Amino acid sequence: MERQSEAGKARTVRSSSLPASPTSPMSQYVPGSGLVKGALDGSSPEANTEDDKTEEDLPPPRNYLWLTIISCFCPAYPINIVALVFSIMSQNSYNEGDYEGARRLGRNAKWVAIASIVIGLLIIGISCVVHFTRK
Repeated sequence: MERQSEAGKARTVRSSSLPASPTSPMSQYVPGSGLVKGALDGSSPEANTEDDKTEEDLPPPRNYLWLTIISCFCPAYPINIVALVFSIMSQNSYNEGDYEGARRLGRNAKWVAIASIVIGLLIIGISCVVHFTRK
C-alpha cells in the first residue's frame, strides 16, 4: 500500500515538472488563419491612418513675404529689413521641416512688418506736416 501512494506522489511530482501541454489556448491561433487576419488586413481603426495628417501633408504656414516687401517701401529701414529676414527664415524653416518654427517666424514677420508700415507712415506724416506748415 505504501508503494502505491509513493508511486502516486511520484506521478504528481513528475507531472508538475513537465512543460505546458501543446494544446494551450494560444497554440490555436496559427498565422494565416482567419482569426488573426482581421486585425492585420487594414480594416481595423488602428490600421487606418489615411485621415491622420503628418507634417508633410500640412500646408505651408504663412510667411507674409508680400507684406514684408511692401514694408520695404516705407522709410523705417532697419525695422522692415528685420521683417524681411523673419519672412525668409520662416520659409527656410518650413523647407527644413520645422513647421512650428516656421509658424512662429511668420507671425513675427507679420507683426514686425505691420510695425514697420505704421512707423513709416508716421515718419511720412510728420515730414509732410513739418514741410507744409513751414512759412
